[in-house]
Amino acid sequence: MSEEKPDEDLSALAKGGRQNFFGFLLRLVARLPFLFIAGRLYGPDALGRFASALVVVELVALVCAMGEKRGLAQRLAEDEEAHPANLVYDGMLLALLFSLVAAAFFWLVPAPLFPSGEFTALDRFIVLAIPGYALTEIVLAAQAYRYDIATTVRARAVVEPWTISIMAGAFYYFPATSESGLAMAYLASIYAGLATGLWSFFRSYGPPRGWRPHPVYMGRMTVRALPLATADAIEWGTRRLDIFILGLFAAPTAVGVYYIAQQVASLPQKLKTSFEPILGPVITKNLKTKNYEAIARQVCQVGFWIVAMQAGIALALGVPGEAVMGLVGPEFVGGTGALAFLLAAEVVAATAVVSEAVLIYVARVKNLWISIGTIALQGVLTVVLIEAMVAGGYGEPYKAAAAAIALMVALGTASLVKAVLLGKYLDQSINTFRWPLVWAAAPAVVVGWLATQLPEWAELIVGIPAILAVYGFVIWTRGFGPEDRVLFRRNLDKDEAPAG
Repeated sequence: MSEEKPDEDLSALAKGGRQNFFGFLLRLVARLPFLFIAGRLYGPDALGRFASALVVVELVALVCAMGEKRGLAQRLAEDEEAHPANLVYDGMLLALLFSLVAAAFFWLVPAPLFPSGEFTALDRFIVLAIPGYALTEIVLAAQAYRYDIATTVRARAVVEPWTISIMAGAFYYFPATSESGLAMAYLASIYAGLATGLWSFFRSYGPPRGWRPHPVYMGRMTVRALPLATADAIEWGTRRLDIFILGLFAAPTAVGVYYIAQQVASLPQKLKTSFEPILGPVITKNLKTKNYEAIARQVCQVGFWIVAMQAGIALALGVPGEAVMGLVGPEFVGGTGALAFLLAAEVVAATAVVSEAVLIYVARVKNLWISIGTIALQGVLTVVLIEAMVAGGYGEPYKAAAAAIALMVALGTASLVKAVLLGKYLDQSINTFRWPLVWAAAPAVVVGWLATQLPEWAELIVGIPAILAVYGFVIWTRGFGPEDRVLFRRNLDKDEAPAG
């Protein structure tokens, strides 16, 4: 019996990985129109203002979710007496209360959202995204606990990106919303994603049964969730602190250019963050049986999958970076250097993400301190490097690249420290790197360089697929073993049939 569980776990991880990779492709197709519309129609100044507001809204919403994105799996696994729906509704009620208070505060005090002081009456409505975002996180986490990753793919990779792309274009052509189109489109996308998640959630969990929220229990739940909520906020904050600091040292136009580079680089980031929901339930079940060897094997396995996929995508988007950024608009080409370092940062961060998926259960406070140290290191490095660029007389693109370099170094350090800490707790080695990654990257870079000699349209249409094809062939033939290829073997799901 114990010998079958790792296979079942691997099957669940592989199934989630396949769905999320498909979701990534959908997200890529849907995100590109938004970047094009936002860059060409609204321009870097409007994007800079929108990005500043988004930093605050999403950070606050993540805190209001009270760590339920990952903590919900542990509560559902530990509390076998309470009805599962009741536990989820507890989290939703808590998130709703906190997020409504936060939304009311920022409605009355909009200055943190719009530090430049420039905003319209409609722009203020972006605060309504806070409860929608927080509730979506919890609903999707609840579905992931039951291995329903398809709902996350639909909400995050189809509904949200296509909604924001379509609505951003539509709002631009209405005089009443043309100046606030990005904020309104974002708000519409958040609630469209929430509706998608709730549809599956109600069918899966149903209404609560005998649910009576108790203030004492809710208070205990809040105290217990604070370290995890803070760690979530800090981990997310490392992807936004650079925008905040850059806004202090650079013009809004530079912030807008950096935001586009960050949006392109965040595409491969979704590959690792989307593994978290399916990794959480698998880990919590093995923790209950103290099967630390299986946990270490799963962390290394998923970590390698993520690194392998992210490295290929980073090469495909980074080598022809000028053409990718130029697609959004000629004024965005200056962000090519920042794009390259941001893509590299996402690759080195993968080990930290999969290690943290376990540390939040076995070393919650230590993980929190490492996260605090990471964002502090990033903040100091960002300021130091940007100041060095200013002292050297370099322009705005170099300031953006400096912020990206600081992020890459900070995330790489966090990966190393968290892997070492997890290895000590599990008494196992944690390593997601394999040499075939280098063997696959080398010819892909050569192919990419050759593609840059082509016209820009051919560089994108021919170069990107060629880089992915060469990289994929080498990593498949030289880097993937039998366990790795489970990720692409759909018929393994048949092993789960008797259990269902």
